[in-house]
Amino acid sequence: MGQHINKIIENSIRKNWEELAMTDFNGISLQYRDVARKIAKLHLLFEKAGVSRGDKVAICGKNGTQWSVAFLAVLTYGAVAVPILHEFKPDNMLHIINHSEAKLLFADSSIWENLDADNMPYIEGVFNIADYSLLLSRDEAITEARKTLNALFGNRYPERFTKEDVIYGEFDRDSLAVLSYTSGSTGFSKGVMIPYRAIESNINFALEKLTFLGPGDGLICMLPLAHMLGLVIEMMHPFSKGCHIYFLTRIPSPKIIIDAFAKVKPRLIVTVPLILEKIIKTKVFPLLEKPYMKLLMTMPFVNDHLLGKIKAKLNETFGGNLNEIIIGGAALNKDVEKFLRRIEFPYTVGYGMTECAPLISYAGHEENRMGSCGKVVDGITAVVESSDPENVAGELKVKGDNVMLGYYKNDDATKESLRDGWLYTGDLCCMDSDGFIYIRGRNKNMILGPSGQNIYPEEIEQKLNNMPYVCESIVVSDDGKIVALVYPDFELARQQSLGNADIEKIMNDNISNLNQELPSYSQVAGVKIYTEEFEKTPKRSIKRYLYQRG
Repeated sequence: MGQHINKIIENSIRKNWEELAMTDFNGISLQYRDVARKIAKLHLLFEKAGVSRGDKVAICGKNGTQWSVAFLAVLTYGAVAVPILHEFKPDNMLHIINHSEAKLLFADSSIWENLDADNMPYIEGVFNIADYSLLLSRDEAITEARKTLNALFGNRYPERFTKEDVIYGEFDRDSLAVLSYTSGSTGFSKGVMIPYRAIESNINFALEKLTFLGPGDGLICMLPLAHMLGLVIEMMHPFSKGCHIYFLTRIPSPKIIIDAFAKVKPRLIVTVPLILEKIIKTKVFPLLEKPYMKLLMTMPFVNDHLLGKIKAKLNETFGGNLNEIIIGGAALNKDVEKFLRRIEFPYTVGYGMTECAPLISYAGHEENRMGSCGKVVDGITAVVESSDPENVAGELKVKGDNVMLGYYKNDDATKESLRDGWLYTGDLCCMDSDGFIYIRGRNKNMILGPSGQNIYPEEIEQKLNNMPYVCESIVVSDDGKIVALVYPDFELARQQSLGNADIEKIMNDNISNLNQELPSYSQVAGVKIYTEEFEKTPKRSIKRYLYQRG
C-alpha cells in the first residue's frame, strides 16, 4: 500500500508551492500555493458551519479551477464529496442531492437558478462555485462563517500562511471519500461508495506507471470532473505530480480542443474514442482513399514516407509534444486502431468503471495489444468466469483496493454486484495467457440466439460502423429477430448529393454485406434509419436502454 491520498496531495502542494497548478483555458490561473490557501479557507468554512467528517458535500458545475479546489477541500477535510454532472436534468440533480443527504452544495449560478430550494430538505447552505459566495443559508453559523471568512483566516494564520501550514489528515482508508452517481447506458443512477483506498490505489498506480509526465508538464482536462476517469486520472493524478492542469470551461468543440492542444502541448491526453475517431475518419481516411494515394501506398519506400508524414501531422494536431493518448469509456473503432498501429502512433486503450474509481486495466502503448484494453492494474485481481477464458467470453470479476464499498442505500444492487468478495463487472471478456483483457460486450446487452448462442451486439456494431455512410449504430433484439438501428452520416451524404432513397438503399446493401461476415444465428434481419444522433451519456456512450425493444 502506498501513501494516503491526502498525504500525496499535501506533499505535491508543498513541493510545487510556487508553480502553476490550474488554469481555466483563457481564464484565471492558480499556483499550488493559491490552491492551498483556498483549501484552508474552505476547511475553516466547513468547520465553522458545523460540517463533520462523513457529512456529504455536493458539487455541481462545469469543469474548472474552483470546482477542483472545492473537491480537494472536501476530500482533505474528511467530508464526503458528491460530484454531480452539470448535464443532468434538474429533477435528477434534486434526486441525487436528496438521496445523498448532502448538507452543503457548491453549484454554478445557472444551475442553481433551475433548482427548487424548497425540495431540498437536507441542504443547509449553497455556494456559488465561481467565487464561493453564499446563494442560500438555512443556518446562522454558515452565514456568519462566510461573512467573516477572511477574518477567520487571518486569526488562524496571524503571521502568514506557508507550506508548513499544509497538513491534511490521513483518514481510515476504508472510510467513504466520494459518493459518485453513475450515469451509464443502462439507465439506472446508483450512488457508488468509493473509499479513500480506491482513489489512493489508482493515483499510486498512475504515479508509478505514467512516469513520462512530470512537474510543470501541461495537461488538458476534457472529460467531466464528475466522472471518475476525469476526476482521478485527468485532475488528481497530474495535480499529485506538480503538473499544470488546463480546464476547458466551455463545451469542447473540435476547434477549442485543437487550439488548446497547440497552446498547452500536452505530453498526455486522456479522451474517449469519439474525438480521436473523428479526426482520423475526417482528416486521414478520405485522403488515403484518393486514387493516387492508393497507388503511392503500394510502393514500399513511398508508403513508409507517407505514413511517417501522416504520423507527424497527427502529432502536430495534438500539440507536437505527445507521449501517449489513453482512450477509455468505450471501444475504439477497429479500422482506426489498425491504422494507428500501422503508423506506430502512441495510443493505448484502458478499461475501468466507476465502481473501481475507475481503473481496472491499462498497458502502455509500447506493450498493449490490438483489440485489448491492457492488463489488470496493480492492487486488483481479475478472473474471467469461463471454461476457456482465452477463447470463450465470460463475465469479468475483480477484487482489490480499487473496489467500491457498495451502492448507497441500495442493498439489493450491492448484493448483486459484490459477491464473496468479488465485484462482478457485468462485462463479458476474454483474457489471454499474458493477462491482457479483451472486452466482448456487456452482460446485459447480450442477445441469446435461437439455439442458445451468445450474440454480442457490440461486435456486430463494430463491423457495421465501418460500412459506407454509417455514423453510429445499435443492434437490438426485436421479437426474436436482430435489427440494426442506424444513424447515417447525413453530412457526408449531402456532400455527395445523395437523397433519402439513396441512403436507404446503401443501408440495406450494408446489411447484406454485413450478413456475409456473420454466422447464420446472428444475421441482421432488418434496419431502421434514425434521423438524429442517439442520446448519449457525458462519456459519449449511447444510452442503449432508450432503444431496447424486446
